[in-house]
Amino acid sequence: MEISKVAWSAAGRRLTAAAGSVTGNRYQDNYDVLHLDPGRALAVVADGMGAGPGSAAAGRTAVDVFVRDVPVGCVPAALRVAVDQAQQEVRRAARTLDELTGCTLTAFVADTTAGAWIVQIGDSRAYRLRGGLLELLTADHTVAWVGLLHGWFAHDSDDARMARYRLTRYVGHPESPEPDVLNVSLRPGDIFLLCSDGVSDQLSFERLIQLLGTNPDPAAAAHFILEDTLEAGGADNATAVVIKVEPAI
Repeated sequence: MEISKVAWSAAGRRLTAAAGSVTGNRYQDNYDVLHLDPGRALAVVADGMGAGPGSAAAGRTAVDVFVRDVPVGCVPAALRVAVDQAQQEVRRAARTLDELTGCTLTAFVADTTAGAWIVQIGDSRAYRLRGGLLELLTADHTVAWVGLLHGWFAHDSDDARMARYRLTRYVGHPESPEPDVLNVSLRPGDIFLLCSDGVSDQLSFERLIQLLGTNPDPAAAAHFILEDTLEAGGADNATAVVIKVEPAI
């Protein structure tokens, strides 16, 4: 298992980030796409829909276009434009593929003055551990999420399991839905986790708190998170980015 690690300076803070991805046991290939930028505070996780060329093309295209088009000193409008460009490029790739071509995209983009931005479309996730409290910062764009909130079905029902795979927003959607864009402050001690559903579906909330809270090194936290997904069965590709916030040196 390879874990990459970088250090950034942003918004008067020092950020240390580590990331990795594992294929697991269900698929022969990894349809998650990870970007951990060495030059600026930018991390992206995408998860292709399905297990074929469309899935692979969507994830790779979405991440490459988003990274290319997010400017330094970004603002919400620029983040939405970058996602829209990814939407167009993924749909263009889909014209040559006779199958579903789409993916999720979750990104962390730290600004020089305004903290950080979380960009979300699909059902990959962003969490924050602050003062011992782990919070899910993003909403899953799935029928399951809406159904559970409104009591359409029980969380452990067959209906809920099937609805988990029905995304209401994704990159490659014919209607080009916008992403959620959330601004967050960066406090020393904060730990952020970006992950695909291969992590969030296999590891409990309590286990994530334990792994993030007891491993001060982001590389160790990312390693153990991914290792746990394999021990849980490796039922999906799994990708994790762990970002730790510290005072500026």
